[in-house]
Amino acid sequence: MNRLLLKNGKVALEKEIINKGFIYIEGNKIIDIGNLDSLPSLSKDIQVIELPEEYISVPGFIDLHIHGVGGADTMDATTEALSTMSGILPAEGTTSFLATTITQEIKSIEDALKNVANYRKHHNEAGEAEILGIHLEGPFINEKRAGAQPVEHILAPDIDLFKRWQELAENGIKLVTMAPEQENGLEFVRYLDQSGVVASIGHSDATYEETVKAVDAGAKHVTHLFNGMRGLHHREPGIAGAALLLKQLMVEIIADGIHVCPEMIQLSLQTKGTDRMILITDSMRAKCLKNGTYDLGGQDVTVKDGKALLENGTLAGSILKMKDSIQNMIQFTGISLLEAIQLASVNPAKQMGVYDRKGSLAPGKDADIVILDENNEVFTTFCRGKLAYKKGGEN
Repeated sequence: MNRLLLKNGKVALEKEIINKGFIYIEGNKIIDIGNLDSLPSLSKDIQVIELPEEYISVPGFIDLHIHGVGGADTMDATTEALSTMSGILPAEGTTSFLATTITQEIKSIEDALKNVANYRKHHNEAGEAEILGIHLEGPFINEKRAGAQPVEHILAPDIDLFKRWQELAENGIKLVTMAPEQENGLEFVRYLDQSGVVASIGHSDATYEETVKAVDAGAKHVTHLFNGMRGLHHREPGIAGAALLLKQLMVEIIADGIHVCPEMIQLSLQTKGTDRMILITDSMRAKCLKNGTYDLGGQDVTVKDGKALLENGTLAGSILKMKDSIQNMIQFTGISLLEAIQLASVNPAKQMGVYDRKGSLAPGKDADIVILDENNEVFTTFCRGKLAYKKGGEN
C-alpha cells in the first residue's frame, strides 16, 4: 500500500483554508488532514512531497456533463475512448465525471451504455479520473430546443425503453436530461425520481407552469442553464425563470463566457447562491486539440477561437476546461476560490449522492486531490491516491 504525505502547502477544507497544512494518504484514502503543528509522528516508509506555502490542495473537480476530450467521445463506445478521457481529464483537475451521451439512434446509445458499464467494472483504476456513471442527454427532449442534438433521433419519454437501457448500463445511468412537457414526460420524471436517478430539465420548451409540475413530480436539476431551453421573459418566466426561483432545482452552468455572458452568470449566482449551482464543461472531443472540424453525434462541428459550432452556427458543446471554469467564475462574479470549489466539487458530489467519498478533503474520503499553484493552475492531480498528472512531467 502506498503511503503519501503532502505537507507545507495550504489545504482547502469545505469551510476554511488551512495554512501550512498536511494531508496523509494510505492507498486510495485520506487518513489524516490538518495543520503541520498537529502532524503525528509517522513511520519512515512514507513518500513525502514538500509543497510551496502558496500552493493549495483542493478536492478534485467533478464534471457531471462532458461528452469528450482529446479526440475521444463517450459515443465512440470503445475502451480506448474512455481510457483517453479518464487519462486526460486530471490535467484540468477533474478527478471524476459522468460520461455523457447524445441523442442518437438506439443502437448507438446502447453500445455507449454497455461500454461505460464494462469500463467501470473492468478498467477504471486509480490514477485516472473515475467514471461515476452516465449522464443520458437525450433522446427524450423537445426538437424545438434541440440545439446540437440531432432531431431525427429524438424520442418521446419511454419508461420501458429506459428500463432496458438502465439494465444495459448496469444501473450506471445517474442523470437524465429530458423535456418534461413531452408526452409521458411527467410520468417519466416520477419514475426516474422513484428509481434514484436525477431528472434534469433540459433541451426543453416547458413553460414556467410546466416546469413547476415537473419539480412537483421529482425533477431536481437543470441542464446547462439558459442553453437549450425556453428563456426568461417578463410575462413568461419559462424554465430559466423557474430554475432561478425554485430552490428544489440545482442548475448547471457553462462558465466559458460564450454560452452565457458573464453578467448573466453573476445574476444566476446571486439568485441561486453557491449551494445550488454546479460548474460543468459540456466539452466535446475537440477539447485539448487544435482548431478544425470534429464529429459530435454524427454532425460536423467547427472549432475556432474557443467556440464549437455546427454549420448553421449553433453552439455544439464547448472546449472548456474545469480549471478555467473556476478561474472564470472568480473573475466574473468575485467569489473566492473556496466558493468556486463548492460549485466544482462539493455540489456535484452531493447531487450525485457520493459526498460520503468525494467532493471535499476529509479523513475517510477518496484521495482525489488537486494541487493548484499560486495562479490557480493545476500543478499535480491525484486520483484515488495515485498520481494522475504532474505539470511538466509524465502521468
